[in-house]
This record gives sequence, structure tokens and C-alpha cells, in this order.
Amino acid sequence: MTGIQIAAIAIFAGVMVLIITEKVHRSLAALLGAAVVMVTGIVPFHKSIEHIDFNTLGVLVGMMLFVAVMKRSGIFEYIAIKSAKLAKGDPWYIMLVLVIITAVLSAFLDNVTTVLLIGPMTFMICRELQLNPVPFFITQIIASNIGGTATLIGDPPNIMISSETGFAFIDFIMIDGPIALVILAVTIVCFRFMYGRKLKVEDEYRENIMALDERESIISKSLFIKSVVMMVFLVVAFMLHGALHLESSVIALSAAAIMILIGRQDVEETIHDVEWATIGFFCGLFIVVGGLVETGLIDTFAQFLATSTHGQEVAAILAILIASAILSAILDNIPFVATMIPVLVAMEGMGIDVVPLWWALSLGACLGGNGTLIGASANVVLSGISNREGYPLTFINYLKVGAPMMFLSIAIAGVYLVLRFCL
Repeated sequence: MTGIQIAAIAIFAGVMVLIITEKVHRSLAALLGAAVVMVTGIVPFHKSIEHIDFNTLGVLVGMMLFVAVMKRSGIFEYIAIKSAKLAKGDPWYIMLVLVIITAVLSAFLDNVTTVLLIGPMTFMICRELQLNPVPFFITQIIASNIGGTATLIGDPPNIMISSETGFAFIDFIMIDGPIALVILAVTIVCFRFMYGRKLKVEDEYRENIMALDERESIISKSLFIKSVVMMVFLVVAFMLHGALHLESSVIALSAAAIMILIGRQDVEETIHDVEWATIGFFCGLFIVVGGLVETGLIDTFAQFLATSTHGQEVAAILAILIASAILSAILDNIPFVATMIPVLVAMEGMGIDVVPLWWALSLGACLGGNGTLIGASANVVLSGISNREGYPLTFINYLKVGAPMMFLSIAIAGVYLVLRFCL
């Protein structure tokens, strides 16, 4: 191992330690790491830009702006009250309803958009019921990553894999969809044991929820209608983005611009609602991970993985599934998937059937996002919302729930892949 590789690993490890111990804000930790990577020349400034995924950042900013306008109509409060009343104010059933809504939306929207929609609703309900929203946010993070696994557009790794392989929307529904449903069902059962009996609400708070009139929460009926219509168009556009030859970020930013225009919102006030600390975190993290890519560390690991499992289909499937999950939990899954794609293409050129390996990569990278608080974009965004509202969602608190659920889901996915492709 060369000196520059050791330095890249040390910087990455240092950033992870700062994030995990929360000695400094995670955005500052990531930006400091990025600065050190560039100052030391591991990733020169002119190359650092290449490692930033501007499509992901564009989706983040666009959807934050879109949601900032939508929330001024009162639509989130309306849905929140309606959902709570349907659950008759029972906190467990409210959690269950929100988990299912989150998973379903994440299959047809990107995960970040989903949590930006669900987060404010959840906080509003918990405030009325005098409940700590953190357990609700944790379950929604996990549900969003499971739901996003089910379709081509649900999670960036699936979009990248589809682009290379030509797998269609229906392929992801048929292969990833069934196991995502099974994992979601098992996860809900686990949530029941973890939280079902702990969620208690005083009768007076429950009665207060039932007495609320959701129609009174609508601040602007005109903006409410525009929000619903635009959301439908946005969902359709995301589903058809391949046929439209438009990046997800273009769709998100365009929808945000149109929403600000037709909603007649103050631009500066709306821009202020963007979680810029979250955007900074991702910029820094992309560059820090870029250091691992530039020094060949990720590529070396990927090559080792490919050669060490050559000729053993079950071993190759499980190795890629597990490695993808673990690395996606501690790195962003996008650079890892980008590195693995040419490896699988090379293996295909050697006459190896790589179809099962593509699905192992898809499931591992998507489900692995549940492992830690930085494993997926949705995790960081929702924890940011929780922290901003005064309910800290820490790395360790999330890890205690997220890591076991990730390993459980990967175990289920491993059995599924072996049964489906090897027997």
C-alpha cells in the first residue's frame, strides 16, 4: 500500500470518527475532510468537481424548494391529521401508516423527496400527541430505503444499473419488488416488537387529534390544488425520465421553479428553506470518497472481489451482496456502484453469467443504506429535519436500530437470490 493510499484511508477514517463521535457537526467534518484531501493533493481541486454527483445535489435542492412551497398550502398538516384520525390517534397504528406511506412513495419518488414530504407530517402529528418523533423518523428512514429498492427510479444505484444493463422498469418490479415487500413485512413486525408497546399517548391528546378538522389546516386552497397537481406531474416525470432523456435533477429543479412561479412565493424566503448544511455534507463526503477512488483503493477492492469469487456463483452473489451492503452503509453507494459496474462488465466478457450479480449489487447497495445514518441521502436529510426541530437523531442511536435491520434484510435478500438464481 502506497503512502498516498494510507493518507486517503486516514483522512476518510478521521472524517468517520468525527461524524460518529459528533465532536463537530457532520457537515463541518465532511468539508474539513474534503479540504485536507485537496490540500494534500490526493484529489486536486480541478478533479474534485468530477467526484461531486451534481445530479444528486440537484435532486436534493430541487425537492427541498418544491416542498418548501408545498408546505405553505397546509397540505402536510392536512395529510397528517387525516392519517392520525384514520388510525384513531393510536401511536403504533400511526407509525404503521406512515411507514407504509413512506415505502410506497419511495418506490415511485426518490427517497429524499419522500422523506421531505413525510418528515413535516410526522413532526406535526407527534407534536399534537406529545410524542418524541425520533422513533418515527428512524422507522421512516428504513422504510424509505426498502421501498426505494423495489423499482428502477426508487434509488440511484438502480438507475445506474439500468443505464448499463438495459434492465427495464418492469424487471426491477419483478426481481427486486417481491423481496422488497417481504423485507418490508418482516421489518414492520420487528418495529412492532421494538416500539409497539412503548408508544403511549394520554387520552386527552388522542381526543385532541380526533377533534381536529383537517380542512381547517388548509392555508391556501389554490396552492393546495396546485401542489397536488404538480406532485402528480412530478411523479409521472420521474417515472418517464428515461424516455424524456432528462436527468432527475433537471426534473426536480424545473418542478421547483414552476412551483415557485405558480405559487407566487418569495424566492429568497423559499431558498432560505433549503437544508444547506446537508448539501455541504454531501459535497464534502463526495470529495473525501473521491480520494479513495483516485488512489485506486475502491477499484482494488472491487477487482479482488471479482477474482476471488471467480467460478463460484453462490459465493460471488453473496460476496457482492454483503460487500455492497457494508460499503454502502459507510460510503455513499453511488461511487461504489460506479466502480463495480465496469468490474461486472469485464466479468461478463470472460463468459461469466453476471445477471444474478447485477441484482445482488442492486439489493446490497440499496438495502445497505439502512446500515448507518450516512448510508443514504434520505437518512441525512431526515436526521437534519429532526435535529432542526430540536430532537437530535444521533449516529449511535440510529446505528442501534439501523444496523441490525440492515443485516436482517441482507440475510433475507441473500436467501432469495440463491433460491431464485442458483437452484
